[in-house]
Amino acid sequence: MQVPLQIAMQGIKRSEALEADIRERVAKLERFHPRMMSCRVAVEETRKHHQQGRHFTVRIDARVPGKEVAITRDHDEDIQVALRDAFDSARRQLEEVLRETRGDVKTHEVPQRGTVARLTDEGYGFIGTADGRELYFSRENVVHPTLEQLAPGAEVQFIEEMAAEGPQAKRVSVGKHGAG
Repeated sequence: MQVPLQIAMQGIKRSEALEADIRERVAKLERFHPRMMSCRVAVEETRKHHQQGRHFTVRIDARVPGKEVAITRDHDEDIQVALRDAFDSARRQLEEVLRETRGDVKTHEVPQRGTVARLTDEGYGFIGTADGRELYFSRENVVHPTLEQLAPGAEVQFIEEMAAEGPQAKRVSVGKHGAG
């Protein structure tokens, strides 16, 4: 790691055994993502009431190139369970970051929104984007409805892709679809 491990404890007595356990768990995380730049682990006992028992919160903040993984796990009564759950979750998230980095996980492009600026009789048209550009699209790029059913001023969503002629709108559709 570029930045030394930081361990913070609040509401509980600092113990060498607990710190050693945390250091060992962080070392295992580094094996899952060897380019981990920094890691901060905070352990807190949030309740010390004789009727309600003890409650522990573990927070892990780990930085890897291009991403920050932040985990918080709570557990009543057992600090070891809270640590296990937090570090297991951090390991899963770091593995996911590695899969994305290697390209093992397909990332979906986020559709943009625009307005049909104009259509031609030759089977293509142009979409006005939020930043004032116009993107070409053809009949083959329209998903729903058909090109003939589109009209200037219609709000559409699309994926911008680079083609030989420059940026174009692909997968053009009308309606509400997922996040965008």
